[in-house]
Amino acid sequence: MFEFLLTHNNTDNPTALSILITVLFSFCLSSLLVITYDFTTKSIHRPAHFMQALALVSMVAATVMQAIGDSLARGLGMLGALSIIRFRTVLDDPRNMTFMFASLAVGIATGVYGFTIAFIGTVFFCLGAIILRFSPLSNTKELIGALKIELPKEGDEEREFNKILDRHCHHYELEQIRFMNTKKKDPVFDPAGNLIEEESKEHLKELSYLIRLKRNKTIDDFVKEINTLETIGDIRLRFEKKAMKL
Repeated sequence: MFEFLLTHNNTDNPTALSILITVLFSFCLSSLLVITYDFTTKSIHRPAHFMQALALVSMVAATVMQAIGDSLARGLGMLGALSIIRFRTVLDDPRNMTFMFASLAVGIATGVYGFTIAFIGTVFFCLGAIILRFSPLSNTKELIGALKIELPKEGDEEREFNKILDRHCHHYELEQIRFMNTKKKDPVFDPAGNLIEEESKEHLKELSYLIRLKRNKTIDDFVKEINTLETIGDIRLRFEKKAMKL
């Protein structure tokens, strides 16, 4: 690539041309990472500040590497200076973290004038992300959610409910069982809003599940079959991007 322009460059005192080439090259490659990230990400959660950080962090890394050069003293000084900064932003998505590391790797490679390494690494990283985007590994059609349901303490309702889960769920996990308070009662109102009676829940127990529906199953069909159980109590079903504890 541009190594031939920098053959005689002094790494301790880089020229303005070498600095310009390094910064522009790192920005171009990191912009390619941003385009790939935007194209291959299926989630609607695409923070603009994160994509801007992807494009800018490689320039910062390249500048830092050029400032350090071959000087051990500069490297130790830079390490001490960076240790003062507290990075409190948490990347809870491993995929986002991978793209951030890729952008840092681009900046480090260009900062030490490894333009060929940075270019080939970025191109194949982007190709890999695109291939995975259209592979079965990127299938997000399965719905993952949390379910709370009230069932009688006695009887076969729990066994029947587990059969429904087997038919509709690819996987499910019982998280918690809570027995209702014998003194707790739920008010029952008529259509006009008048209190009719207070219904005791001492005969019920509350089950909390994490569930993953099968690809060919829908939420409506799942809820309809649950409602065929005559003695069930309250049902709370929530689907989100990530399985959550209730």
